[in-house]
Amino acid sequence: MTTGDDDGWSALHGGIRPSPVVRGWLRMVRVLSAGPVARVPPDVLSLSGVAVLAGAWGLALAGAPWTAVTAVLVVAAGVLDGLDGAVALRTGRARPLGAVVDAVADRLGDLLLGAVLVALGAPAGWVVAALALVFVHEFLRARAQSVGMPGVGAVTVAERPTRLVVVALPALGAAVLPAGPPLVGMSWGTVFALTWTVLGAVGLVQLAAGVARTIPARFPEPPPGPPPGR
Repeated sequence: MTTGDDDGWSALHGGIRPSPVVRGWLRMVRVLSAGPVARVPPDVLSLSGVAVLAGAWGLALAGAPWTAVTAVLVVAAGVLDGLDGAVALRTGRARPLGAVVDAVADRLGDLLLGAVLVALGAPAGWVVAALALVFVHEFLRARAQSVGMPGVGAVTVAERPTRLVVVALPALGAAVLPAGPPLVGMSWGTVFALTWTVLGAVGLVQLAAGVARTIPARFPEPPPGPPPGR
């Protein structure tokens, strides 16, 4: 990963420097986006991620040992989520409509991640709470950006990679120990639905602080219009 790549990522994330883990992830996505996948339309990659998560949900409903494949599919969906934007930028196909498609695909994917946790035994109420925090988190960021906030406000503990992890891990755990985590007395889905909710609450606080810190004091000035009478 070059310094220029780091600077580009930082510019899109409010000046935050990528961690070693993020740099490794960006390097992998960059390599993949330079291969045959570059010929796939970015919107197809976005929607493919949703389809992969739908498959993960179906396998989670089937129970162990199929939940191991669920974990693999959740990770694959995360890779597709990174590739759509990388391919769009690399091939010059980035456009506003593509960003909308990507955002809608992400939210549909979040709903499917919640459905996977329910299939793994999580109470629907906790999953609804976790998903509600996700939607408030993403709405807050989008609304702040629409009124002039530069960057993302803050990179929180509740970003989409975290959501993928808190679903992939219990799916893998359910394949190895179907009865649930030892000494806990709860299902894998319940443990990680609680984890997701706690992380979502912390992330929302982090984002709110970041928005308050970086949002401009005034609305951006509208571009000058044509002189009167012309």
